Amino acid sequence: MAARAGADPEARPHWSGQMGFVLSAIGSAVGLGNLWRFPAVAYENGGGAFLIPYLVAFFTAGVPILWLDYAIGHRYRGSPPLALRRIQRRFEALGWFQVGLNVLISLFYAALLAWSASYFVFAFTRRWGADTETFFYDTYLRRPAGAGFNLDFVPATAGPLALVWLAVIVIIALGVRRGVERANVVFIPLLTVAFVLLVGRSMYLPGAETGLDALFTPNLHRLLEPSIWIAAYGQIFFTLSISYGIMMTYSSYRRRKANQTTTGLVVALANGSFEMLAGIGVFCALGFMAAKEGSPIDHLVGDSGAGLAFITYPRVVSEMPSSAFFGVVFFGSMFMAGFTSLLSNVQVVVASAQDKFNLSARQAALFVCGPMAVFSLLLFGTTSAFYTLDVMDHWVNNVGIVVSAVALSVLVVWVARKGRELTYHLTVLSTLSVGRIWRSFAGTFGPFVLVVWLVQWLYSTYANGYHSYPRWFLIADGWGAIAVCGLVGVVFTVLPWRSQPDDFTPWPEFSPQVAQRLAHWEDTLLDLSADDPFEAGEK
Repeated sequence: MAARAGADPEARPHWSGQMGFVLSAIGSAVGLGNLWRFPAVAYENGGGAFLIPYLVAFFTAGVPILWLDYAIGHRYRGSPPLALRRIQRRFEALGWFQVGLNVLISLFYAALLAWSASYFVFAFTRRWGADTETFFYDTYLRRPAGAGFNLDFVPATAGPLALVWLAVIVIIALGVRRGVERANVVFIPLLTVAFVLLVGRSMYLPGAETGLDALFTPNLHRLLEPSIWIAAYGQIFFTLSISYGIMMTYSSYRRRKANQTTTGLVVALANGSFEMLAGIGVFCALGFMAAKEGSPIDHLVGDSGAGLAFITYPRVVSEMPSSAFFGVVFFGSMFMAGFTSLLSNVQVVVASAQDKFNLSARQAALFVCGPMAVFSLLLFGTTSAFYTLDVMDHWVNNVGIVVSAVALSVLVVWVARKGRELTYHLTVLSTLSVGRIWRSFAGTFGPFVLVVWLVQWLYSTYANGYHSYPRWFLIADGWGAIAVCGLVGVVFTVLPWRSQPDDFTPWPEFSPQVAQRLAHWEDTLLDLSADDPFEAGEK
């Protein structure tokens, strides 16, 4: 029988240690976007100059909001619905909205992994041939001429998709430590080795310097364009897996005395390092192809999504020396990076079901992941998969996650007034202390930037549409996806709990004396490291 949510906190699953948590958090943050989104976004937004707003966004929004997720998940020890309910009961709906986002992301992310797995196999023989675009859209996906929904299954995509879900169900059923953690302990070191091999070999390709010049040559005058800064904040936000439940859930599995801010900084820096490695590797390869064809490199960059990964890069790989090696390493890296991210999305959904309905890991894997696998096959194992995935991905990332992040910061910091309490929590547990500056970034500046991002996106989408898709399809697949998340938030909030969510005391328990000393520290910036606040708080 699963432990009740309000039972002894030690009954909740835990990571084996700090390294297990760090590797799992890195596995969540490092995903497909590191490989195909960052290189194109950086190139399109000033090249080397983009690194300036990128670093500013990293320290003023990415890391502060990541710490907010850590603090909520660890202090209130639960998945998003449970942790947010423990702050205020009415906040539970936001937690289930985040669960809905993770469900939708899992459905289409699994499809991208199935495509990556297929291309990993294709790379051994360069099966995609000379016309990589025709192969991807017509031969492999069998994409129809117009956007829409159908149930015309494609065995070449549905088969790998089913295998991906089978692997996910097995790992999730094994639990947090024996399943999710062990998978990350295996995949993240392998992914690191693969990235280093890919980048190291790419840098010695003829013309690689052309690609590096294109990526890193700074167009400093573009720093005056507001869109560059907005793009930087968007990239940082999307790449760290923050504000939609993942890091909150992962942090809830940490033990009582667990360093919060330092490990968060390690995870964020590791993610940024993977992005830089990916950018170098991809643009070295693009520089090689541009030199070989005698064409400008911007003709090869394409968009920042599937086109770069499944059309441009296979064409580049086919022209490389040791092309099989490059293709296998690249698509193997894509699969490993994506699989660890998919596990984190699914774990949010499973953990929420376990907390609400008192299920074991095996029960949740069967009753939660099973239906998700079926819906994933129905939506993305068919000929209409590409259109459905493209629109759903665009809306979930640009509307759903941004709305979730703004709501989380505003409700927790301003409505519930938990900013100071969470500041104390991070300070007591961490070697790197935080204070008012952190609260201002996590509760005010970060949400403001995201609202600006959302307004800009809504205006652009309303004025220009999206990829010439018919309006009915954007409403059904895009706004419909957001509506589904809202419906999940309402329905699952109404359902009764089969555990005891309110039988709970946050840890560490701050005595009035400790709270007074922490407040004094925040005001005077004095160091409290000489005393142990845990000891004082438990007396």
